[in-house]
Amino acid sequence: MKFCKAELAHLGTRMSLAIATLMVMTASANAQQLHSLRDALLGHKGPAEARRVAAPPVGRYVSESGGAFIFDQAAPQPLMKFDNSAEVWVLSAQPASRGDVIYRNDLGEPVLRVTKLGGMILFTDDAPMGAAAALSGRASSIQPPAIMSFKVFVQRVTIATARASRAAQHDIEFSTVEDVRPETSVLAADSATVVAEAFERMARKGDRSLISKVFRVLLAEGRKPAATLKDGSLTVTYSPDQGLAGRPSSKRIIKVMNR
Repeated sequence: MKFCKAELAHLGTRMSLAIATLMVMTASANAQQLHSLRDALLGHKGPAEARRVAAPPVGRYVSESGGAFIFDQAAPQPLMKFDNSAEVWVLSAQPASRGDVIYRNDLGEPVLRVTKLGGMILFTDDAPMGAAAALSGRASSIQPPAIMSFKVFVQRVTIATARASRAAQHDIEFSTVEDVRPETSVLAADSATVVAEAFERMARKGDRSLISKVFRVLLAEGRKPAATLKDGSLTVTYSPDQGLAGRPSSKRIIKVMNR
């Protein structure tokens, strides 16, 4: 089949218009998809979505950077735990502008911001300006048990000892100042865990010179959570009366070691 020059020109024009139309439709679809994703992450809702059911008391969330975490609002204190970490963070709620709520750690740093419409922003060392997070589903509570058997306590401390020693590249001794009781075993074991978390975080950031000077970790019961470093001994004080908030976080331990 042959075409004259006029027919070829007309056919080319029609093809160009079809391609342009397809490009516009594709761009529009992509824009709508991105807009929908942003709305889902930030909690922006249209009229039909305004009646959406509230987030569950314990939910698993995924940030736009790919990190996942559990946010537990069913516990006596708001709790949070990242999928790639054993540490449970205790947060405190603070009202913010526009009806939002900011959840802070024990150093007063913002960790989560929940908007009035239910959107969530996650703040981390890698994303200090915040990254949007979206609910991916329900989750089980991360509130620890009230008591722990001595066998489990020893297992937890043994694991923390191995992790801390590996991060410091030398043996570190973990010991308790007072005898651990059933009602204090959970908090004492958790204190050992956050020490291991602190050491591993410092090792990843190249701060081995600081943890290389620590040879002993003392878990002490006291009136308020604290951490002190002296003569190669890191003393972590936990307060059973304050629940899970009665021990310092890994960030607080790192701050003490950096002084």
